[in-house]
Amino acid sequence: MSQFLILERYTTRIALGAAIVFLIAASGLSIFQVVTRFIFGSPSTWSEVAARSAMIWAVFMGIAPAFHHGAMISIEVVQTSLPRRAGQALIILSGLLSFLFFTVVFWQGWTMTERVLGQTMAGLEVSIAWAYAALPVGTLFALIAIPASIVRGLGQDPHAPIPEASP
Repeated sequence: MSQFLILERYTTRIALGAAIVFLIAASGLSIFQVVTRFIFGSPSTWSEVAARSAMIWAVFMGIAPAFHHGAMISIEVVQTSLPRRAGQALIILSGLLSFLFFTVVFWQGWTMTERVLGQTMAGLEVSIAWAYAALPVGTLFALIAIPASIVRGLGQDPHAPIPEASP
């Protein structure tokens, strides 16, 4: 199991790095769009579409790190109010439902990406499949992170006192 957690940590770092790069790109492209539109009075024809695509990639690549760090919609309040076994069952149930959901998103994203291969993005003359590919790629990273988050969640005692921060 530790080998799987090492793999998950590695793939999550890749996903986080990609999410950061795409977020920086989306921000830069958005600033470029504002400058060309309002300062030069001649909006760029391609930067809005590229910024939107980069934002989509940033969001989907950020799913795995969110699961890794426990930042997805949390059920911690309910879990800590339950007995230990029921809390663990809740961790497993929520993880399995998340895994099922992202499996469907992966499959649908894959089929949508294949379906739009011949279409191009306005202003970029690049296949729109590059934007749609964020769904299967990002959810693939999430499908690795979710089981690892279940394993980590089961290894923690939700009723244990929170350690005090050292000065």
